[in-house]
Amino acid sequence: MTAPAPHLEALTASHLDAVLAIEQAAQAHPWTRGHFASALAAGNCLLGLMAGERLLGYLVAMPGVQEAHLLNLAVAPESQGQGLAGVLLRALALWARGQGAACVWLEARASNERALRAYRRCGFTQAGLRRGYYPGANNQREDAIVMRLDL
Repeated sequence: MTAPAPHLEALTASHLDAVLAIEQAAQAHPWTRGHFASALAAGNCLLGLMAGERLLGYLVAMPGVQEAHLLNLAVAPESQGQGLAGVLLRALALWARGQGAACVWLEARASNERALRAYRRCGFTQAGLRRGYYPGANNQREDAIVMRLDL
């Protein structure tokens, strides 16, 4: 039996258990259920990449005035390395264009080379640096690389 073809789907509160499972497995400093619930309540974009009923990865993005901001993106650890982050990023660009955005912004941990490579492959370029933006280990802070994708 072949696996179902991946498809994109708008996520709802009914998906939060699956989102949280990936978030906790994939992120060093995971969002809480409350963060995702607030994003849904605010009308932000929560988009999932599904294989049948199984969530492979997701993104959370916020529309702005002629721009969009990627707030969170994760791929299930067992599904990483298959280009799924790129699928989600291309979907983000399409969604952002549909919102009238001219660009997409994001921040990424300076130490997250895998994510930075994925963003660069999808056309994002470094636009700045936010010093001490993220919580880090041992009560330290970590810099964020600010990236932009012009649409």
